[in-house]
Amino acid sequence: MSELRWDPLKKHWVIIATERGRRPLDFHQDTPATTMISCPFCYGHEARTPQEIFAIRPPGPANTPNWKVRVIPNKYPVLRVEGEVKSRGYGLYDVMDGIGAHEIIIETPDHDRGLADLSIAELTDVLKAYRARYLDLRQDFRLRYMVLFKNHGTLAGATLQHSHSQLIAVPLIPPVATTELNACREFFATKERCIFCDMIDFEISCGERVVKEFPDYVTLTPYASASPFELRLFPKKHCHDFALLNDGQLGALAQAMKDMLCRLKVVLKDPPYNFILHTAPPAHQRLGKPDYWGSLAWDYHWHIELVPRLTQIAGFEWGTGFYINPTAPEDAAAFLREAEV
Repeated sequence: MSELRWDPLKKHWVIIATERGRRPLDFHQDTPATTMISCPFCYGHEARTPQEIFAIRPPGPANTPNWKVRVIPNKYPVLRVEGEVKSRGYGLYDVMDGIGAHEIIIETPDHDRGLADLSIAELTDVLKAYRARYLDLRQDFRLRYMVLFKNHGTLAGATLQHSHSQLIAVPLIPPVATTELNACREFFATKERCIFCDMIDFEISCGERVVKEFPDYVTLTPYASASPFELRLFPKKHCHDFALLNDGQLGALAQAMKDMLCRLKVVLKDPPYNFILHTAPPAHQRLGKPDYWGSLAWDYHWHIELVPRLTQIAGFEWGTGFYINPTAPEDAAAFLREAEV
């Protein structure tokens, strides 16, 4: 029988439609062939992109080949860093100027390698670039929130095949983040514990949704998974801010990420997916709100969310806010645990 499950963090219901019982083979897709005569993200094409903001490379001049990871402004940004944040009313509506930042993290100079194909050392360099950009952007007090994400595959929104992530900084806290942050704060206010820590402890003791446990990290399928084979990667030790991780912790995270990405690639034949890194917003002071997000260090817990794009949002989902998942997270975890990687 199908079940309705409540997600206490995202504050929504999902329907686990077990009667449909879709298995990995049912989701295998033929990836549309894409061709590009000349990719702007490849070695030797640095002049075809905006000037780099950050790079991991041996000593040498910027905007030249021989880099390992390269960060550039998006050539067609959704938000621009120049200007002042101005909020105003427009009838019943609110309007803000489009101030923010939009950056591209080119994860490898090799056009034909995806994130799952990188070595642990290469993945660690990518994570170092993530950390560096978080630390830099949060110094701008206009920027209230940063979301780092990756669209892998055309069906997940990727417009260029060359492996890359994106970082967008916005001048307000988005509704999805606000819902999760409030849920964490309310739980802590009542129980003086982190809701994520309680969740992680329960899932590890239960075991049926754990995909892989490492000394410092754990990968699992959420109890109320909105999509089939949805994954979360958590640090087992409480930490609210990804940018606080040292190089050793990033190396351990790279190992856990590599495992997660390879299991997904093996089981679902390299599916399209969206990858989101959720971390605490910068603790900037806000006028009239001296305690705004003041408990973040205790109540929030950074994590990675990975959502394979295997089903479509249709009328029922739009009309109700409920999601239908045809593969129970317990079954998805079992398939992924058994994968040979």
